[in-house]
Amino acid sequence: MNARQHNRPGDGAGTRIQRPRLKAALFLLLCALPLCGSLLLGVKGISWVPLVAYGAVSVLTFFLYWSDKRKARSDSWRTPENVLHAMELAGGWPGALLAQQAFRHKTRKVSYQLLFWLIVLLHQVFWIDRLFLEASLFSLF
Repeated sequence: MNARQHNRPGDGAGTRIQRPRLKAALFLLLCALPLCGSLLLGVKGISWVPLVAYGAVSVLTFFLYWSDKRKARSDSWRTPENVLHAMELAGGWPGALLAQQAFRHKTRKVSYQLLFWLIVLLHQVFWIDRLFLEASLFSLF
């Protein structure tokens, strides 16, 4: 059995998420700053848009990954990587991270993962700046 056949849905071990507790903890840790920051903006009466956007764009991104994975299996037209990255940058990285694990999609391509994690890091730095540095870091640009 080759690696591609091993990872097909319904194959038991090929579709199981490896180390689910560790990955869930990492996911929650990564979502903590954006969630707290977005909630704080809403509670202060500034805007609920970031909270709604993270949720909506994450759901849309999750389904784009699902669709792309299905298309990859059937050799159909694929969702361009720059579209997936744009959705991640727009706030859909939590949905992308869940989809990567759920569908085992885009997890082995190093160039893709590098840009994905840079996007996640950018979101983290933005919220650290916003919550703890009084938005002073991004005011330099």
